[in-house]
Amino acid sequence: MSVRTRLALLALASIAAAALLVVMLANRSRDGESGAAAIVEDAQAPRTDFDGAVRPLTAPRDFALRDQDGRLVRTRDLRGRVVIVSPMYTTCEDTCPQIAQQIRDALLDIGTAERRQVVALAISVDPPNDTAESARRFLDTRRVRPFLDFLIGSRAELRPVWRDYGFSEQTKELEHNAYVVLLDREGRQRVGFPVQHLTPEAMQHDIGLLLAEERS
Repeated sequence: MSVRTRLALLALASIAAAALLVVMLANRSRDGESGAAAIVEDAQAPRTDFDGAVRPLTAPRDFALRDQDGRLVRTRDLRGRVVIVSPMYTTCEDTCPQIAQQIRDALLDIGTAERRQVVALAISVDPPNDTAESARRFLDTRRVRPFLDFLIGSRAELRPVWRDYGFSEQTKELEHNAYVVLLDREGRQRVGFPVQHLTPEAMQHDIGLLLAEERS
Protein backbone atom coordinates (compact mmCIF):
# COMPACT_ATOMS: atom_id res chain seq x y z
CA MET A 1 0.00 0.00 0.00
CA SER A 2 1.40 3.35 -1.01
CA VAL A 3 2.03 6.19 1.42
CA ARG A 4 -0.58 8.29 -0.35
CA THR A 5 -3.20 5.54 0.08
CA ARG A 6 -2.42 5.12 3.79
CA LEU A 7 -2.77 8.87 4.36
CA ALA A 8 -6.11 8.92 2.58
CA LEU A 9 -7.42 6.05 4.74
CA LEU A 10 -6.25 7.76 7.92
CA ALA A 11 -8.06 10.94 6.88
CA LEU A 12 -11.29 9.02 6.21
CA ALA A 13 -11.01 7.28 9.59
CA SER A 14 -10.61 10.63 11.37
CA ILE A 15 -13.66 12.08 9.62
CA ALA A 16 -15.73 9.01 10.55
CA ALA A 17 -14.64 9.22 14.20
CA ALA A 18 -15.51 12.91 14.37
CA ALA A 19 -18.97 12.26 12.88
CA LEU A 20 -19.59 9.46 15.41
CA LEU A 21 -18.63 11.79 18.28
CA VAL A 22 -21.08 14.45 17.05
CA VAL A 23 -23.91 11.87 16.94
CA MET A 24 -23.10 10.61 20.45
CA LEU A 25 -23.09 14.14 21.89
CA ALA A 26 -26.37 14.96 20.18
CA ASN A 27 -28.01 11.83 21.60
CA ARG A 28 -26.67 12.57 25.06
CA SER A 29 -28.03 16.12 24.85
CA ARG A 30 -31.50 14.83 23.90
CA ASP A 31 -31.45 12.18 26.62
CA GLY A 32 -30.41 14.76 29.23
CA GLU A 33 -33.13 17.30 28.37
CA SER A 34 -30.79 19.59 26.45
CA GLY A 35 -27.86 19.07 28.81
CA ALA A 36 -25.93 22.23 29.60
CA ALA A 37 -28.53 24.40 27.86
CA ALA A 38 -31.15 23.20 30.33
CA ILE A 39 -28.85 24.07 33.23
CA VAL A 40 -28.30 27.57 31.85
CA GLU A 41 -32.04 28.03 31.33
CA ASP A 42 -32.74 26.94 34.92
CA ALA A 43 -30.11 29.37 36.19
CA GLN A 44 -31.64 32.25 34.25
CA ALA A 45 -35.26 31.46 35.09
CA PRO A 46 -35.55 30.01 38.60
CA ARG A 47 -38.88 28.50 39.50
CA THR A 48 -41.15 30.72 41.58
CA ASP A 49 -44.76 30.62 42.72
CA PHE A 50 -45.20 34.34 42.01
CA ASP A 51 -46.77 35.54 38.78
CA GLY A 52 -44.78 38.78 38.86
CA ALA A 53 -41.01 39.24 38.64
CA VAL A 54 -39.31 38.45 41.96
CA ARG A 55 -37.03 41.21 43.19
CA PRO A 56 -33.73 40.67 45.04
CA LEU A 57 -34.44 40.55 48.77
CA THR A 58 -33.14 43.77 50.34
CA ALA A 59 -33.82 45.82 53.45
CA PRO A 60 -37.01 47.94 53.49
CA ARG A 61 -36.84 51.35 51.79
CA ASP A 62 -39.07 53.41 54.04
CA PHE A 63 -40.56 56.79 53.21
CA ALA A 64 -43.11 59.24 54.61
CA LEU A 65 -45.33 61.38 52.34
CA ARG A 66 -48.66 63.21 52.54
CA ASP A 67 -51.70 61.79 50.77
CA GLN A 68 -54.45 63.65 48.88
CA ASP A 69 -56.18 64.53 52.17
CA GLY A 70 -53.07 65.78 53.94
CA ARG A 71 -52.53 62.68 56.08
CA LEU A 72 -48.95 61.58 56.65
CA VAL A 73 -48.40 58.04 55.36
CA ARG A 74 -45.32 56.22 56.71
CA THR A 75 -44.43 52.84 55.22
CA ARG A 76 -42.89 51.91 58.58
CA ASP A 77 -46.36 52.20 60.12
CA LEU A 78 -47.70 49.72 57.55
CA ARG A 79 -45.65 46.76 58.76
CA GLY A 80 -47.77 43.63 58.90
CA ARG A 81 -49.63 44.59 55.71
CA VAL A 82 -48.94 44.01 52.04
CA VAL A 83 -48.36 47.35 50.31
CA ILE A 84 -48.92 48.06 46.61
CA VAL A 85 -46.78 50.91 45.26
CA SER A 86 -46.91 52.41 41.76
CA PRO A 87 -45.68 55.64 40.11
CA MET A 88 -48.46 57.83 38.70
CA TYR A 89 -49.27 61.42 37.80
CA THR A 90 -52.64 63.09 38.04
CA THR A 91 -52.95 64.41 34.49
CA CYS A 92 -52.18 61.05 32.90
CA GLU A 93 -54.89 59.88 30.50
CA ASP A 94 -53.85 56.31 29.72
CA THR A 95 -51.35 54.17 31.64
CA CYS A 96 -51.91 55.58 35.15
CA PRO A 97 -55.72 55.24 35.09
CA GLN A 98 -55.30 51.73 33.70
CA ILE A 99 -52.99 50.70 36.54
CA ALA A 100 -55.22 52.36 39.16
CA GLN A 101 -58.27 50.48 37.90
CA GLN A 102 -56.40 47.18 37.79
CA ILE A 103 -55.36 47.70 41.41
CA ARG A 104 -59.01 48.40 42.28
CA ASP A 105 -60.19 45.29 40.43
CA ALA A 106 -57.60 43.11 42.19
CA LEU A 107 -58.67 44.37 45.61
CA LEU A 108 -62.38 44.05 44.81
CA ASP A 109 -62.04 40.28 44.57
CA ILE A 110 -60.11 39.87 47.83
CA GLY A 111 -62.06 38.83 50.91
CA THR A 112 -62.93 41.48 53.48
CA ALA A 113 -60.48 40.21 56.11
CA GLU A 114 -57.61 40.08 53.62
CA ARG A 115 -58.56 43.44 52.14
CA ARG A 116 -57.91 45.12 55.51
CA GLN A 117 -54.34 43.82 55.30
CA VAL A 118 -53.54 45.45 51.95
CA VAL A 119 -52.69 49.11 51.26
CA ALA A 120 -52.31 50.62 47.78
CA LEU A 121 -50.29 53.81 47.20
CA ALA A 122 -49.76 55.90 44.07
CA ILE A 123 -46.48 57.84 44.17
CA SER A 124 -46.43 61.19 42.37
CA VAL A 125 -43.86 61.48 39.57
CA ASP A 126 -44.93 64.97 38.47
CA PRO A 127 -44.58 67.13 41.60
CA PRO A 128 -45.23 70.53 39.97
CA ASN A 129 -48.65 69.41 38.74
CA ASP A 130 -49.65 66.77 41.30
CA THR A 131 -51.45 68.75 43.99
CA ALA A 132 -53.83 67.63 46.70
CA GLU A 133 -56.73 68.89 44.61
CA SER A 134 -55.62 67.18 41.40
CA ALA A 135 -54.91 63.96 43.33
CA ARG A 136 -58.44 63.92 44.78
CA ARG A 137 -59.86 64.63 41.33
CA PHE A 138 -57.84 61.76 39.83
CA LEU A 139 -59.09 59.29 42.45
CA ASP A 140 -62.71 60.42 42.13
CA THR A 141 -62.76 60.62 38.34
CA ARG A 142 -61.21 57.17 37.99
CA ARG A 143 -63.46 55.77 40.74
CA VAL A 144 -60.61 54.19 42.65
CA ARG A 145 -61.44 55.46 46.12
CA PRO A 146 -61.19 53.94 48.71
CA PHE A 147 -58.82 51.43 47.14
CA LEU A 148 -55.93 53.79 46.44
CA ASP A 149 -54.27 56.78 48.11
CA PHE A 150 -52.25 59.29 46.10
CA LEU A 151 -49.02 60.43 47.78
CA ILE A 152 -47.63 63.81 46.78
CA GLY A 153 -44.74 66.07 47.75
CA SER A 154 -41.96 68.30 46.49
CA ARG A 155 -39.33 67.03 44.10
CA ALA A 156 -36.83 66.95 46.98
CA GLU A 157 -39.19 64.79 49.04
CA LEU A 158 -40.06 62.45 46.18
CA ARG A 159 -36.63 62.00 44.60
CA PRO A 160 -35.34 59.55 47.28
CA VAL A 161 -38.49 57.44 46.83
CA TRP A 162 -38.03 57.38 43.05
CA ARG A 163 -34.42 56.30 43.53
CA ASP A 164 -35.20 53.55 46.06
CA TYR A 165 -38.02 52.08 43.99
CA GLY A 166 -36.58 52.59 40.52
CA PHE A 167 -39.23 55.11 39.45
CA SER A 168 -38.53 57.89 36.96
CA GLU A 169 -39.90 61.43 36.88
CA GLN A 170 -42.56 62.44 34.37
CA THR A 171 -41.26 65.22 32.13
CA LYS A 172 -42.27 66.90 28.89
CA GLU A 173 -39.51 64.98 27.12
CA LEU A 174 -39.78 61.55 28.77
CA GLU A 175 -42.68 59.38 29.93
CA HIS A 176 -42.15 57.85 33.36
CA ASN A 177 -41.73 54.10 33.70
CA ALA A 178 -44.99 52.32 34.58
CA TYR A 179 -45.15 49.30 36.85
CA VAL A 180 -46.38 48.04 40.20
CA VAL A 181 -44.30 46.87 43.17
CA LEU A 182 -45.59 44.66 46.00
CA LEU A 183 -44.05 45.04 49.45
CA ASP A 184 -44.28 42.16 51.88
CA ARG A 185 -45.34 42.41 55.53
CA GLU A 186 -41.79 43.40 56.47
CA GLY A 187 -41.81 46.33 54.04
CA ARG A 188 -39.43 44.68 51.56
CA GLN A 189 -39.86 44.99 47.79
CA ARG A 190 -40.72 41.45 46.71
CA VAL A 191 -42.55 41.41 43.36
CA GLY A 192 -42.70 43.74 40.35
CA PHE A 193 -45.18 43.94 37.48
CA PRO A 194 -44.34 45.88 34.29
CA VAL A 195 -47.57 47.37 32.98
CA GLN A 196 -47.60 45.08 29.94
CA HIS A 197 -47.67 42.03 32.24
CA LEU A 198 -50.05 43.44 34.85
CA THR A 199 -53.48 41.87 35.38
CA PRO A 200 -55.81 42.00 38.40
CA GLU A 201 -55.68 38.20 38.61
CA ALA A 202 -51.87 38.03 38.68
CA MET A 203 -51.67 40.82 41.26
CA GLN A 204 -54.32 39.21 43.43
CA HIS A 205 -52.51 35.87 43.25
CA ASP A 206 -49.20 37.35 44.42
CA ILE A 207 -50.87 39.42 47.15
CA GLY A 208 -52.36 36.18 48.46
CA LEU A 209 -48.94 34.54 48.58
CA LEU A 210 -47.46 37.47 50.50
CA LEU A 211 -50.38 37.51 52.95
CA ALA A 212 -49.86 33.81 53.60
CA GLU A 213 -46.20 34.26 54.55
CA GLU A 214 -45.30 34.23 58.23
CA ARG A 215 -43.53 37.32 59.50
CA SER A 216 -39.90 36.81 60.43
